[in-house]
Amino acid sequence: MTEGDGDSVDASCWRSPSRTVIEAVAEAEGVSPEELRPPTYASLHDVVDPEALDSLFAPRSNGTPRPDGEVSFPFCGYRVTIEADGSITLEEAGDRTE
Repeated sequence: MTEGDGDSVDASCWRSPSRTVIEAVAEAEGVSPEELRPPTYASLHDVVDPEALDSLFAPRSNGTPRPDGEVSFPFCGYRVTIEADGSITLEEAGDRTE
């Protein structure tokens, strides 16, 4: 990490979006992340490539964070939205077909 450069991040603090999605949905469902798996729940692999999702939001090769962007997808009855700052929003999908 470089000092004096507000755009640098410590890569060891970065949490993978794929894991964060699993944890957020598990919390919303009232189960442990380990319980969020087939056959009761869909696999994240069924809706998005977890490695591609993680790469999309990973810090750049020089350690600076990505400045913006978001991605949304349906998962386990929720509309999951991930922002570049690492925040995740879950909206119940309701009767929407995805």
